[in-house]
Amino acid sequence: MSDVSRSTYQEELSRLEADALGGLDLVAAALERTMAALERRDVELAQLVIADDDRIDGRYLEAHQALIALLATQSPVATDLRLISALLHVLKNVERMGDQCVNVCKLIPLAGTAPPVDGRMRELLLEMGARAGEMVARAKDAFAARDVELARDLVRRDDAIDRLNRECFATALEAGGDPGRREWAMTMLLAGRALERVGDNAVDVGEQVAYVVTGLFREFEDASRPRPRRA
Repeated sequence: MSDVSRSTYQEELSRLEADALGGLDLVAAALERTMAALERRDVELAQLVIADDDRIDGRYLEAHQALIALLATQSPVATDLRLISALLHVLKNVERMGDQCVNVCKLIPLAGTAPPVDGRMRELLLEMGARAGEMVARAKDAFAARDVELARDLVRRDDAIDRLNRECFATALEAGGDPGRREWAMTMLLAGRALERVGDNAVDVGEQVAYVVTGLFREFEDASRPRPRRA
């Protein structure tokens, strides 16, 4: 590859990284509006989030195809190959997080526009959403800075979201025998599960940071503790 074409290739790769990480900004915005819709029981805002998911999907498809084309035509060296592979994974997580926002928004009409049956569960969900939004932002920062320690800190933050999700489940068990209360609680549990998955996807992005930096892929949380796989 000539110096000129190499320079153009690096510029394209940098642009595609910016596009992929920009997808995390789209997710953060969608999540913020999702939580506003959930808090206000705003069905119209929820429908807007669902409609705007096409923007996230479009970002995923465009950047994904461009990365595949770069991979096929430029024969990247090992370090660039790791970056391209990691960006493809980031894009997939972006698309999944957008889908989780859609999943929450689809539940809002089912929960109804009346005041929440259980204020405690509502507060737990709002806190989960806020923490998930922070994780998305930090995952982007970690990738942009190639900061493995910041990426690993996502696990601690995800543990906090998992604890909140378990509290939601315990709260739902206390819903009592009224069918309406039980149905509302079960609907909110599904919303909590979707928010918990956003946190998991943010951790997945963090794992790609470690892969880009070290050349090793290993899940941050793996009970079986397998030996690292070298790229």
